[in-house]
Amino acid sequence: MQLRVECYAGYKADEKPVRFQLGGRDYRVEEVLDQWYGPEELYFKLRADDGHLYILRHQIHGDSDRWSLESFRSRAPEANAQSVTS
Repeated sequence: MQLRVECYAGYKADEKPVRFQLGGRDYRVEEVLDQWYGPEELYFKLRADDGHLYILRHQIHGDSDRWSLESFRSRAPEANAQSVTS
């Protein structure tokens, strides 16, 4: 599955993802929840506009610049709690 990522670029290039395309569908990044570094990559845990959680890896090796989907977690089902009044 092809992944394309559009990033916000401040004073550094590709600071954080703002939208991505996966499997022909566009997603807007609602919130970057976490970010951490590996030896030659950068990871982003984010919540997209579909409510699901994604972990994207940005590999930077020499002139190579590649994104991959490392993890996906479906949002928790909505609680169907109803209040009962007597």
